[in-house]
Amino acid sequence: MSHSKAPDSLPKQHQTSPENIHADKILILDFGSQYTQLIARRVREIGVYCEIRVHDISQAAVAEFNPKGIILSGGPESVTFDSTLRVPEHILSLNLPVLGICYGMQTMAQQLGGKVSSSEHQEFGYAQAEVLAEDELLRNLQDDSNGDNPLLDVWMSHGDKVDQLPPGFIALASTETTEYAAICDPVRRFYGVQFHPEVNHTTQGAEILGRFVKSICGCAGVWTPANIVDDLIGKIQQQVGDRQVLLGLSGGVDSSVVAALLSRAIGDKLTCVFVDNGLLRQGEGKQVMQMLGQGSDNVFDLNIVAVDAEELFLGRLAGQADPEQKRKIIGNTFIDVFEAEANKLQDVKFLAQGTIYPDVIESAGNKGGKAHVIKSHHNVGGLPDYMQLELVEPLRELFKDEVRKIGLELGLTKEIVFRHPFPGPGLGVRILGPVTKEFADLLRLADHIFIEELRAAELYDKTSQAFAVFLPIKSVGVVGDARRYEYVIALRAVETIDFMTARWAHLPYEFLERVSGRIINEISGISRVTYDISSKPPATIEWE
Repeated sequence: MSHSKAPDSLPKQHQTSPENIHADKILILDFGSQYTQLIARRVREIGVYCEIRVHDISQAAVAEFNPKGIILSGGPESVTFDSTLRVPEHILSLNLPVLGICYGMQTMAQQLGGKVSSSEHQEFGYAQAEVLAEDELLRNLQDDSNGDNPLLDVWMSHGDKVDQLPPGFIALASTETTEYAAICDPVRRFYGVQFHPEVNHTTQGAEILGRFVKSICGCAGVWTPANIVDDLIGKIQQQVGDRQVLLGLSGGVDSSVVAALLSRAIGDKLTCVFVDNGLLRQGEGKQVMQMLGQGSDNVFDLNIVAVDAEELFLGRLAGQADPEQKRKIIGNTFIDVFEAEANKLQDVKFLAQGTIYPDVIESAGNKGGKAHVIKSHHNVGGLPDYMQLELVEPLRELFKDEVRKIGLELGLTKEIVFRHPFPGPGLGVRILGPVTKEFADLLRLADHIFIEELRAAELYDKTSQAFAVFLPIKSVGVVGDARRYEYVIALRAVETIDFMTARWAHLPYEFLERVSGRIINEISGISRVTYDISSKPPATIEWE
């Protein structure tokens, strides 16, 4: 079997990584805002690396990270209470530029000697901010004008406001109800905005963040798909050397991009293992081979080993209803299968996975994290302590949209890069409660109908993720003159960019009616179909 080029024959651009794409970086301190991850995405889009850390990060951790600037996120709490979150004093003594957003601005202002109070006129949603001073952050920005000063269209979400500036600060902008909508101390390079520049509704938000990150903090914009690919290939080669790597390949975008990276980096030292765990979508194995195996349209000719492990997985999951335990069982069983396959090969020391940054955040695995575990991703919180293989996780610091961009950079087809995500535990977290083969077979058929109809209606690419969920409850139905008492299927479709926040997809009623009719009429065992209209937050995209 032929393979992709070995490392010593790679094109020059994939052999060296002259840019240190992590040299200029921004530290984002999280005060609990639902938009914190969006801030990080916006900074990355500007071309600058950044990481999210908890608000009370230690002085040593900041020194180790060595940022060129700091952003303080918003948050749900009120600065007017004594017990709420504060910026560590060492952060404000670093002689680094600081940008406080919403709550971040309020706590910075109060800690530096200003005053914050509860506002009589709370602002939620659209507002116009009048630019009052020609500072570097807002200079020459304008969406509208009142005749004297430029006006900016901004998005607000606050109940408190700064009503007295700290010493050294000046007002940069105001709204009808907020005197200090933007402030700065030009000497210490401390900035604050009461609005949210990270959301699209603040039309100049990307420019404002770009000015802070590049002009004020002095960061170069080298965080680009091409540079990321070069950097990752260099790191893979350094970690792995000339040893064999096993990759758990699911056919999803994350594992496919990892396969492409490893293929470029180590050539035929890579063996991909595709495991049929009985929890896959309809025809998944055949699809993966068509997309990534020999004779596919992609530039990679991967060595893929297929393993049938349905009985093993379903046997271990029997009777287990707890979502966290199901994830851990599935994660452990995957490792057992991978290690068994590794023992059949020579000198396999590494297991590669498609772990991405949101997986790490949601599993509370980010450095210094104190966040509650939302769910343990099978490849983060579900791995067994006894695992012998060393992990290779090249995508661990990337958001989903960044993964897609480097997938295109690597030459993967759009079919793979923009395929809807499929969780590692597969249908195991789309079957509520205990998993059985009967439930998996019913769900597989319903999911296939849903996706087939989405493609036929040209709605597949307009949604970010869509799938069916099996509910282990029975509902009365009538088919012809017969009464049926069968199971329920829920349909889920969302629109998102980063998968950290998502809006339920507003699919046409006629479409949903057609899908529901097909599922109930074509699948014996289903009597009712529902549509999930929950957004993230507060709901997660997956049901378990």
